[in-house]
Amino acid sequence: MATELVGIPTAAGRRGPTLTQRASLNAIASLLDYAAKLVVGFVVTPIVVAGLGRSLFGTWEMLNRLVTYMSAADGRPTEAIRLMVANRQAVDDATTQRRYVGAALAVWLLFLPIIMAAGGVVIWLAPGVTKAAPPLHDTVRIATALLLASFFMTLVAGVPESVLRGMNLGYRRMGLQASLNLVGGLLMIAAVRAGLGLVGLGGTQVVLTFITGLLFWSLARRYVPWFGVARPTRDDVRALLAMSAWLTAGEVVVKLLLASDVLILGMVLSPAVVASYALTGYAARTAIGIHEFTTSAAMPGLGGLIGRGDHARAAQVRRELQTLTWLLVTGIGATILAWNPSFLALWVGRQHYAGPWVDLLIVVVAVQTAFIRTDAYIIDAALRPRPRVLVGAAATLTTIALAVPLTRALGIAGLCVGLLAGRSVQSLGYPMLVRSCFQQRFRPSLEAARLLGITALLFAASSALGRQVVAGSWPAWGAGLVLTLALSVGVALLVGPSAATRRAIYARVRGLWPRGAWKP
Repeated sequence: MATELVGIPTAAGRRGPTLTQRASLNAIASLLDYAAKLVVGFVVTPIVVAGLGRSLFGTWEMLNRLVTYMSAADGRPTEAIRLMVANRQAVDDATTQRRYVGAALAVWLLFLPIIMAAGGVVIWLAPGVTKAAPPLHDTVRIATALLLASFFMTLVAGVPESVLRGMNLGYRRMGLQASLNLVGGLLMIAAVRAGLGLVGLGGTQVVLTFITGLLFWSLARRYVPWFGVARPTRDDVRALLAMSAWLTAGEVVVKLLLASDVLILGMVLSPAVVASYALTGYAARTAIGIHEFTTSAAMPGLGGLIGRGDHARAAQVRRELQTLTWLLVTGIGATILAWNPSFLALWVGRQHYAGPWVDLLIVVVAVQTAFIRTDAYIIDAALRPRPRVLVGAAATLTTIALAVPLTRALGIAGLCVGLLAGRSVQSLGYPMLVRSCFQQRFRPSLEAARLLGITALLFAASSALGRQVVAGSWPAWGAGLVLTLALSVGVALLVGPSAATRRAIYARVRGLWPRGAWKP
């Protein structure tokens, strides 16, 4: 998940963290944040379900997914500046970097009318989309408005975080976001216990976003010497606007692909079915989140390699990322299939489990998503979002066209089949785009077929185990989880990758620790 094994000289002349170590630090920071989010969610979700009820909790989930569509209307200037800064890390002109920040804010202002108009439409349609009862229409609209207010504030707060990540300094936030997740969880518990319902939960997001924004601006000013805002030139704005436009289109595609599942279920079936789907898929979404953070941690360094034209090394990094992705999704996927029924029974009740076949399909969708995201990150790091968006748009149309009728016919299982079939367009198209970025030709790989077979066997065995074994307590569940994960990863690593690939992985792991002393 890293790039080079060379040190980066600091201003004081000593050698700082290598790109491999920076990637690992970024991943650790992200995983720490995500672990805190998981723990908070683990504690808070049952309280919210009990406080709101199953149907209203499904409405809350739908509102959150609905608001995520708004991120496609903001112009994606923060994402564009992150990619630009990462791809051009060698630029030492502080004024130029500040102009990038100014251009990002200018692009956001250009998109502001679109954002406000889209927000008004979302607020008005929210009760109908969530199938809320007439007495709850005002409550749903107010909660949606609060979530949108939090979203608007996030747009400004995201600028310093994007700069930190683009400069490969994302690890500097280590512990901060984790603490903020804890604060957010406490606020949600307080809102539910106070009987504030959906409106109270929406208000907690506004407060949390405001605090987060202040802290990240302070963090960027401390660790990025050039951080600030300068008036951009017309060419600066035009370049960032072109990048942002394609990223915006790409975000629309991503939201339609990744957030449409809940909306399709809620509109075709009911919010109660959404609750079962969301809770059954909780563990798989967790695995995808872990993969997203660890993979994205390597992108600033990989973007630098691509920007310098070192395609051979970038291709090697991509192969290692693909192998690590396979190892992660195989080990965690097998563990989920074995212990997810027991987890839900202990956590929120067995009645919320959607069944072993649905569980298997959700995990397979998660595996597919992980590989798609890895290549999508690489394509964006190469500053080529346009072809990615076009392929994603084709996948979106195919997915929706298949998912809606299949959901009507087969329920949650039909939805998952539609997602798998529709996203296969990306599974085929994105690797072709990556090879184009690296100027390489397609080469059939027997190793890839062998890895797929190993994953299928482990998933089948774990799914069978999950149907037979039920943990009666949290300690028993935890012990089984650790044992299954260790065995799955160990078996996959020993019988999956070739000896050369294993040696490359071991070398990367050894590279995470410096041979000399350095201070982060």
